[in-house]
Parts: sequence; structure tokens; C-alpha cells
Amino acid sequence: MRRNYLFTSESVSEGHPDKVSDQISDAIVDLMLAKYPEARVACETMTTTQLVVLSGEIRCKPMYDDKNEDWAANGYWAPGAKEEIERTVRDVVRRIGYEQDGFHWERLRFENFLHGQSAHIAQGVDAGETKDEGAGDQGIMFGFACDETPDLMPATLDYSHKILQRLAQDRHDKVAPFLEPDAKSQVTLRFENGKPAACTAVVVSTQHKPGYDTGEREAELKTYVKGVIADVLPHNLLSDQTEYHINPTGSFEIGGPDGDAGLTGRKIIVDTYGGAAPHGGGAFSGKDPTKVDRSAAYIARYLAKNIVAAGLATRVTIQLSYAIGVSHPLSLYVDTHGTCADGVTDEGLENAIRSIESLGGLTPRGIRTRLKLNRPIYAKTAAYGHFGRPAEGDLFPWEATDLVGELNAALGR
Repeated sequence: MRRNYLFTSESVSEGHPDKVSDQISDAIVDLMLAKYPEARVACETMTTTQLVVLSGEIRCKPMYDDKNEDWAANGYWAPGAKEEIERTVRDVVRRIGYEQDGFHWERLRFENFLHGQSAHIAQGVDAGETKDEGAGDQGIMFGFACDETPDLMPATLDYSHKILQRLAQDRHDKVAPFLEPDAKSQVTLRFENGKPAACTAVVVSTQHKPGYDTGEREAELKTYVKGVIADVLPHNLLSDQTEYHINPTGSFEIGGPDGDAGLTGRKIIVDTYGGAAPHGGGAFSGKDPTKVDRSAAYIARYLAKNIVAAGLATRVTIQLSYAIGVSHPLSLYVDTHGTCADGVTDEGLENAIRSIESLGGLTPRGIRTRLKLNRPIYAKTAAYGHFGRPAEGDLFPWEATDLVGELNAALGR
């Protein structure tokens, strides 16, 4: 592992068009899980100028049942279900803050193409008398943790997220009323001996109200953004050598879905580790937790974070793999990048994880049981990263460090 280098991560705000789509898709997941904890949801969202389109497959009898003859005239939707979905979509857009000519929560056109889940997928995934519940798809999933920040996340991504969270909070609180919802950030750090030593560059592009691209108003916006950066990043990382690129292209009045179409699942590196770790390729948002793209990535992060929190390593990558319809993972891989504590090995960690009964063999149901994933907890994951967020109440249970004791016991420490 290199010890001295530059590394960069980016983030995007809740108003970015792809993140608007992610938040809508996860709001639909939450809506259906709230009504039926065993709901199956694969919801994709497309957003563009004054338009939101949903598509995908669902199974949620309180809302949709293609075997219910009484609902057949309504496309198998329960009375009022389609209207409730539309209200949910508009509420997401309103909460983000879109009331623009090109994208307005109240005036946008909405189309719903959700339909019933494929019976062929269901037969491979559902539990039966002779088999446990299988994985919802094949694939590889990664988890990662490191000691660069208190959140045990890559510092470049952590700071990129926090800059945009602060901008959004100030916009909602009217502290920075000149801001609009769409924004992007990017942080470059110089690492020395494997640790963050200096911030060499920060990029922030934020949508703004008319007039904040010239003169005194432009200066006001840039001064404000530099102040946010100074509040977010540790002071020892910033210096006169730090380069600031704030709205480097000039005007940024047209943004969000009006400026660029958005799709669910296009910001998977922002959602995970900012490029500091591999990604299996599957997106999270819009998927219920039987989909291992989501749940196995969450348990992999949980395992990685607890390994670092336990002091067993300072950096760790974990890979899991699954086959559709098969319950147990095909492989478990742990790589601590040469940072293991004395007496700990990567192979030993793999064996310890396999031996912990409360993890349920890392089957889809075992994962959901350990992390209590069959709940409407996903809307808040869909902006500013799925990882590195404080475990609060029912939210972000994969960020808890309550496995430390079991890991140490399994290792005989």
C-alpha cells in the first residue's frame, strides 16, 4: 500500500438529479415496507424537466396484488394506492426544495409504471418448506473501513459529504437563501505515511439564485462557501497552498432535473467509499433488503467497521459474493492491507466472522435479522452516503459497533 500520495473523492447534494431519483426510489421502498415488512421492491426513477417516471417490480399486497380480482380494474392497485405513491413522490421533491420553473414539486408531471414482481424471480428468492430464502440476485459486494476519520471512513469522502450537508442545512434554515438545491463537491488530500497531511484542493459547484455569478453577490457566495469549508475540514489540513475552485464554470442557475436528467443508481461511488475501496457494481436505492446488492453491502460495512473499531486493523476491505436463489455466500474475503494488530491475520478474521452465530451465516435472512432491515429506514440513506453516518435509533444500524465483543471472543482475545 502506498504511503505518500494525493487522493480525491467527490459528493453530490440531495438536489443533484441522480440523488433526487435515489431519494424518490427509497421513499417508495419505505412506503411499501411500512405497510408490509416482507415487501419486494425494485423501483427505478427517472427525473427530467417537470417530469418524474417510476418503473420496476413490486410485491406488496396491501398496495398491489395481481391475484386480486376486485382490484383488476385498477391495474391490481388497491384503492388509493397510486395516489399515495404520487403524494410520496411529490413530498420528496418538496422536501428537497424544488419550486423552480423547470422542476416544481406541485406542477411536475408524474407517471407510474411499477408492476408486479416476476414469478420466476420470486420462486428463486422466497423461502419454502425445503429451502431457506435465497439471494435476490448474483453479485459481489464490498465493505470498507479505515481510521482516517472518527466515522471510520475515507477522509476525502467524509469531508466532501459534510460540506454539502452544511450547504443544504443552511439553505433550509435560510442562513444562505441564495443557494438552490443542486450542488457538487470534491476534496483532494495529500497523504503522508498513509495519513491525511494537507488539503491541496477543494471544488464546490452550487446552484444559486439569479445574480450570484457576478460582482459583490458572487463574492458573497464564494466567501460563504470558503467559510463552510473552513468549518468542516480540520484547520491543520488547510493552508495558503490550498486551491479553491468555487463555481469554476461561472453561472449555475439552471440545475437539478431541469439541467440534467437523473436516474436511480448512478452515484454508487458517492454512496459508498469515494473510490477508496472496490465496488461490486450494484446500486442500493430503490431495492428492498432481500436484494443482496443492498443488504450484503451493509453487512460488509458493518463487519469492516467493527474490525477497525475493535483495533484489529486500521484499514480493511471485505468482499462477499452470492448466487441468485442460494442462501449462503459463495465466498468471504478479508484484506487488512497489512494493518492487522499483532496476533491477528486476515484468514483468522474470516474464520471468526464465519463462527459468529448471530450473523446467521450471512444469509439474506440472517443479515436482515441481525441488522433489522425489514423496516422503513432507507429514505435517509439516499443522500450524503449510506456509510459513515451515526447510528441513530432505527437508522443506519450497520454503523453500530456492537459486534466488537463477539469478534474479540471469536478470536480468543
